[in-house]
Amino acid sequence: MSTPVIAIRPTSADDVPAMATIEALAFSDPWPARSFHELLLHPFSRMATAVDESGGIVGYCIMLRAVDEAEIANIATAPGVRRQGVGAQLLDDAIAAGTADGVVAMFLEVRESNTAARALYSSRGFVAVGRRRAYYRHPIEDALVLRRDATAFE
Repeated sequence: MSTPVIAIRPTSADDVPAMATIEALAFSDPWPARSFHELLLHPFSRMATAVDESGGIVGYCIMLRAVDEAEIANIATAPGVRRQGVGAQLLDDAIAAGTADGVVAMFLEVRESNTAARALYSSRGFVAVGRRRAYYRHPIEDALVLRRDATAFE
């Protein structure tokens, strides 16, 4: 499968319904649409939307920033483009934005069983630094806490 041609742009309020749909398809305990709307209003959040050639929303990434650290709070892709590089493009975009803004460490949580996501994160320099027991619901599962230092690929 080839990587679909997408554009990554800042999220707008008009994107939220499609994002909420992707969220519900991607996660067993999805964020409500209201959470996306609330984050659009906060200066500490960076929300990016992946759009395909026809203008359809195929993914998104939410990064939260505090001083010189950032967290990938949420990243998801539509079922039809999974394992085609869209998530990688969104993650790379967030890493580049964080680096440009002086972020020295980036964190995220991932289900321990999510081997595809863990492989992606590892390929971008994220390493396990902790565990959150029973962090996820439906089903209950531990989260691995991953960290990427700005110097990961220097």
